[in-house]
Amino acid sequence: MGQKLFGTDGVRGRANTWPMTADMALRLGAAAGRYFRRDQHEHRVVIGKDTRLSGYMIEYALTAGFTSTGVNVLLLGPVPTPAIGYLTHSMRADVGVMISASHNPASDNGIKLFGPDGFKLSDEAEAGIEELLNTGVTPAAPENIGRAKRIEDARGRYVEYAKTTFPQRKRLDGLRIVLDCANGAAYRTAPEVLWELGAEVIAIGVDPNGRNINLDCGSTHPETAARKVVETRADIGICLDGDADRVVLIDETGRIADGDQIMGLIAGRWAKDGRLAGNTLVATVMSNLGLERYLEGQGVGLKRTAVGDRYVVETMRADGHNLGGEQSGHIVMTDYATTGDGLIGALQFLACMVETGEKASALARVFQPVPQKLINLRYSANTAPLETDVVQTAIAKAEKDLGRDGRLLIRKSGTEPLIRVMAEAIDPAVLDRVINDVVSAVKTAI
Repeated sequence: MGQKLFGTDGVRGRANTWPMTADMALRLGAAAGRYFRRDQHEHRVVIGKDTRLSGYMIEYALTAGFTSTGVNVLLLGPVPTPAIGYLTHSMRADVGVMISASHNPASDNGIKLFGPDGFKLSDEAEAGIEELLNTGVTPAAPENIGRAKRIEDARGRYVEYAKTTFPQRKRLDGLRIVLDCANGAAYRTAPEVLWELGAEVIAIGVDPNGRNINLDCGSTHPETAARKVVETRADIGICLDGDADRVVLIDETGRIADGDQIMGLIAGRWAKDGRLAGNTLVATVMSNLGLERYLEGQGVGLKRTAVGDRYVVETMRADGHNLGGEQSGHIVMTDYATTGDGLIGALQFLACMVETGEKASALARVFQPVPQKLINLRYSANTAPLETDVVQTAIAKAEKDLGRDGRLLIRKSGTEPLIRVMAEAIDPAVLDRVINDVVSAVKTAI
C-alpha cells in the first residue's frame, strides 16, 4: 500500500475513492480486529455512523473485516461520535469505530477508531494497524468467525448519560431553544435530551436523506439557525456538526459564539468553583489572542497545541487537565467525555444560563476577540506550495509587519487538501494587508 492511511482524525477521504473504499474498509476492519484480538477471550467492537449514504457500504465492509478475524460486532446505527467513546468503554468493547467525516460534505466519509478506554487511538496503535495492513492478516478459523448484531437501545443509553452531566435538580423549563443537528448523527439524540430536560425545542437539520448532512446547516453554517432564533424569539440557538462533536452557539440577538467564547466562559466558571484542573485551559494555536488575554486576567493559564482535538486530548491527559478544545467548537471535558462533545458542551452553557439567570448574550461574549481572518485554499496533494521562495518571503514580511500585535499561522489541513491561512492583528487594516499578501503568494505557488 505504501501511502500513510491515518491522518489527524482517523482515515478520511472521498467516498468510493481510496482510502474510503469498501475494500479498504474491509481490510482496515480485519487489521484492527487482529491488532486488538490478542488472546482467546471473546472480543467485541462497537460501530456507529452518521447519516451519510456511504455509511451503509463502509459499515458492512468493516463488519466483514472484523468478523473475519473472530471479533463480534455490535452495530449501533446513527449516534454521535462522543457516544462511541462512551459506549466503547461502558459496553466493555475492545475497540470502537465511528463512520463519519465530521463537518465535511456528504460526498466524503471517514473512519475513527477508539481504544477500550474510550479515547481515540494513539499514534502507536495506528502505526500497528497500518503495519498489519501492509503485511496481511491471517483470518480466523471457520469455527471462530465473529457474529454481528444490532443494538437497538444505543441511542437511549447515550441520552440517559448526557442528561447526567446537567446539574441535578435543575431543568430547562421556560427556555426556547433552536437546535440545528446538521442533518447528522444527533438528529434524534440531541432533541430528546433537551426536551426531556424541559426545554421547548425548535429542531432544524433533523431530516437526513443521506446527502444533506452539513448542507447549509449545522456548526459550519450557523447563519441558518441564527435566522431561526430571531424569527422565533428563541432564548438560544445550538448548532452541532455532522457527528455532533462540535458546537457553535447563537444568543437571543442572533449573534454567533464560537468555541473560544464557550471555553472562556466554562474555564472562568470552573476556575472560580475550583473545578479547573491545574487552573489551565488547553487550546490550539488557532484560538484567538483575545481568549489568551481574557484568561490571563482571570488568573487562568493557557496551553496551546497543534490543530486537532487529538492533540488537545493528548496534552490534557499527559498534564492532568480536564478542559480543552478548539475554536471550531470541539469542547473536551474529560470529567464527562473522552472526546469533543457538542451536546454536553451546550449543556454546560445552558447550566450557566439556568444557574445565573443571565441571557445567552450576557454569557456568550466573555472577551473581545482580536480581529482574525481565516482563508482556505485548495491545492493538489502532491505539491508543496508552502516550501516555495515566494511563500516563504511573504511569510517573513507578514510576521515582521505584525510584530507583537498579531499572529500568523499557515498550515496544511489534516483532513482535507487545504492550506489554511490564519492571521490576527489589533489593527484591521494591517490584518487585511498581511493576509491578502500571503494568500496571493500561496495562490501563485499553487
